[in-house]
Amino acid sequence: MNLLADPITLSTALTTAVAGFLLSLSLIAAIGAQNLFVLRQGLLHQYVGRCVAFCATADATLAALGVFGMAELVAESPRFAQAMAIGGALFLLAYGVSALRRAARGGTSAQVDAVLNLAWPVVLAQLAALTLLNPHVYLDTVVLIGSVGARQPGDLKWVFIGGTSLASVFWFASLGYGARWLKPLFARPSAWRVLDLVTGITMLALAAGLMLTLPAVA
Repeated sequence: MNLLADPITLSTALTTAVAGFLLSLSLIAAIGAQNLFVLRQGLLHQYVGRCVAFCATADATLAALGVFGMAELVAESPRFAQAMAIGGALFLLAYGVSALRRAARGGTSAQVDAVLNLAWPVVLAQLAALTLLNPHVYLDTVVLIGSVGARQPGDLKWVFIGGTSLASVFWFASLGYGARWLKPLFARPSAWRVLDLVTGITMLALAAGLMLTLPAVA
């Protein structure tokens, strides 16, 4: 299929890509654990590119898995959803408590940087847990995006996945690299305390939400 040779096909491809882009953007552009983590790394100017690459790659992989058949498996596997919910809730609880402790402790700007600057393997482990232990990422990316993408004919499935992937790159790059505009504000330790407070409350709320919506397993 030559997309450039057929204006109608090209138009269809562009429409499909835009649909994937907008659907993905609407799902990820909301306050959440992953977004707050990428924002924090952006404020620290630490591993931003790696974090953006990981988030975009994870989204693209999960979307592709959903489009090519995993959507039904996830939707029909309450044990998988339950395991993810429990694991995600426990991790969010621990992460939220840690953030609230940082907010309560406070400190000077230098102390804040010392606490928040972590080695890449630690950052990667935390980001991976926030991404992959959240059952909503499977419901949104695998089931919802996957179900919509699976209805696309032929090679348009890949075009749709490309649109969703572009949305992830755009959003996380904007979040991570755009955070530098907030750097003057976060030169004050009090601003970090507020961010940690918001992060802690958000994580605990997400953990509670996961446990309250825990799927029943027969």
